[in-house]
Amino acid sequence: MDSPIDPNQNHLLAALLDTEFDRLAPYLELVPMLLGDVLYESGGKLQYVYFPVTAIVSLHYLLENGGSSEIAGVGNEGLVGISLFMGGDTTPSRAIVQTGGHGYRLKAHILLEEFNRAGPVLRLLLRYTQALITQMSQTAVCNRHHSVEQQLCRWLLLTLDRMSGNDLTITQELIANMLGVRREGVTEAAGRLQNYGFISYRRGHIHVINRVGLEEHVCECYGVVKKEFARLLSDVLQRQGKAIPVASAPIVRKTGYAQNSVQSNIQGCI
Repeated sequence: MDSPIDPNQNHLLAALLDTEFDRLAPYLELVPMLLGDVLYESGGKLQYVYFPVTAIVSLHYLLENGGSSEIAGVGNEGLVGISLFMGGDTTPSRAIVQTGGHGYRLKAHILLEEFNRAGPVLRLLLRYTQALITQMSQTAVCNRHHSVEQQLCRWLLLTLDRMSGNDLTITQELIANMLGVRREGVTEAAGRLQNYGFISYRRGHIHVINRVGLEEHVCECYGVVKKEFARLLSDVLQRQGKAIPVASAPIVRKTGYAQNSVQSNIQGCI
């Protein structure tokens, strides 16, 4: 059955040449990705990689005391699971769905076989990885040197870049967990952004009213990340309007941060 969600909505899949895409297409599985779903736990062996389409995945680093903070986000510009082709079978971070939606998953060994052909897929994925590392590095610098207000602006803009609208369903507590700050700090920062007329918010919902205002108020980190993605991935080819038949497979969800079990299954980046 044809799916209304086209794999080409993921920019990395859309950037593949026809030959490479046609080899992978029969193995792409459409899966629901619900808010709170854990795709990987820290130290877990990678069985699949994920190409988000309408979902956004947050990568968290966990501390021994149970604390965590977001080190990067992945939406329709990329994939979750770069550790697979960087030489390791496990990942040091937890991957948890931040914004519910759908994505495509691919068995790890299939992508690894394609990567090991040492052709266009290898070059594309390595460039994407460099862009993702830039995002991680800039996040660390931002969290150390910039105010919670600026961090919140950066996080909101990067999230909006992966979405089709201006409404975010997320609590301030979850945002605080993403940024690794106290909830009260997020409440104060969000209140100031609302007073400026940039956003409106109520419990569990943020609506961006003035994106230009956020862009003028954000620190340099947002622009650095966006420019690096554009620099590294601006020359890739994009296929348009090429949907494929796919099989859907549900993700079995567990509450909290317990790991999920998964049943049988750029030009315009962030």
